[in-house]
Amino acid sequence: MTSGNLPPYDVEAEKAVLGSMLIDSEGIFKIATFLAPEDFFNPENQFVYEACFNLYERNEGINQITVARELAQKGRLDEVGGAAYLSHLVSTVPTSLHIEYYAKIVSRLAVMRRLISAGSQITALGYDTDVQDDVALGRAEDILFKVKQRRSRQDFVPIHQILGQYFEEAGPVETRGEEIPHILTDFSAVDDFLGGLQRSDLIVLAARPSVGKTSLALNIIRNTAAKQKACVALFSLEMSRQAVVQRLLSNEANVDSRSVRLGTYTEREERRIMEASGVLSELPIFIDDSPLLKVVEMRSKARRLHFERKIDLVVIDYLQLIEGGTRSDSRVQEVSEITRSLKALARDINAPVLAVSQLSRAVEFRASHRPQLSDLRESGSIEQDADVVVFIYREEMHVKEEDWKKDHDIEVEPYPRGIADIIIAKHRNGPTGEVKLRFVSKTAKFEDLESELSAT
Repeated sequence: MTSGNLPPYDVEAEKAVLGSMLIDSEGIFKIATFLAPEDFFNPENQFVYEACFNLYERNEGINQITVARELAQKGRLDEVGGAAYLSHLVSTVPTSLHIEYYAKIVSRLAVMRRLISAGSQITALGYDTDVQDDVALGRAEDILFKVKQRRSRQDFVPIHQILGQYFEEAGPVETRGEEIPHILTDFSAVDDFLGGLQRSDLIVLAARPSVGKTSLALNIIRNTAAKQKACVALFSLEMSRQAVVQRLLSNEANVDSRSVRLGTYTEREERRIMEASGVLSELPIFIDDSPLLKVVEMRSKARRLHFERKIDLVVIDYLQLIEGGTRSDSRVQEVSEITRSLKALARDINAPVLAVSQLSRAVEFRASHRPQLSDLRESGSIEQDADVVVFIYREEMHVKEEDWKKDHDIEVEPYPRGIADIIIAKHRNGPTGEVKLRFVSKTAKFEDLESELSAT
């Protein structure tokens, strides 16, 4: 809708969005990831949505009373028209079922207004003859990029859809009925030690680069989805969803990951890859590869998928790439906010949250390179908020075989090629210690290894 020379807007759609949220507070789960307060044209509606969003971020209920109180605390209740305006908003919609439809109208018209604004800025650049043409073009591109960046929001995509794009075919996702009591990694030594991944726990999986933390996380995702039909949500902040799928295909088909990535596999391997595609297509795995996600957006997306599908496991790769909700001069404070929010998410959806994390360089400068809790980057809050902290350590990455032979009897202690120590450094409800797994570098895959459990 437009009025005179005003930019495009639809005040009735704005009211419908707000009324829907006041009727059903869970409606915000469906729209919080793509609709921001500044998307509303009407200032009063913008203030009301901002109040709703603030309540949502604090995990408080959204209704006429709480929204009125939030507006009053900000000194804006009278400005929007008082409690009477909130009652009017509720009266504009009979049901909250169509909140997404109205929200998309509001979002689309906000994009059009930004495009008009961008056009005016670019026009002004064109009239500025003192600016070099290449500089002007660069600034124009930046202006349009900002509009596009705000518009393009990724969301969860089921793995069968990604595989469908990869092979131009897709299969249905199988649904599951009853709740799984705890999530098994399908690594017997790890599951025996931890009793599986417990619901509402925050588990941190940490290692130095190239040790295999992402590979182990992907192995766990595949195993629990295949063996338990667990619904898994993966936030892949570093790798694209295509790269994730290529890794999973390599593991499932037992084909060199480099061959899968470059397409240099043999005819026989291609058949195995196609078979693996069929298996993976059936798994309830959902992948969101949005970069630079804020923790509040992550929480919104996870809660919305949980509302639709009931999530059994959330995996985040990796923790240090998450943006906090508020700007802070201290990254440690920002990470504290992030880990608290992840723990709250685990409790909120009653599912384990497995967060992959980087270790600091300090581990490289010690005589013993075995990681410890203080090696967690911005470690204080991570160590405090996590229920379980797991490290991966591979001796072969620090000691060459010829050096090993000098200090060990290889008949008694053979060189640990392909052996990964899985160190449980913190276990809030159980013992700490370590188990061993085998790491197959060709396919970046972990496998069970017969080993003794060493608990402390």
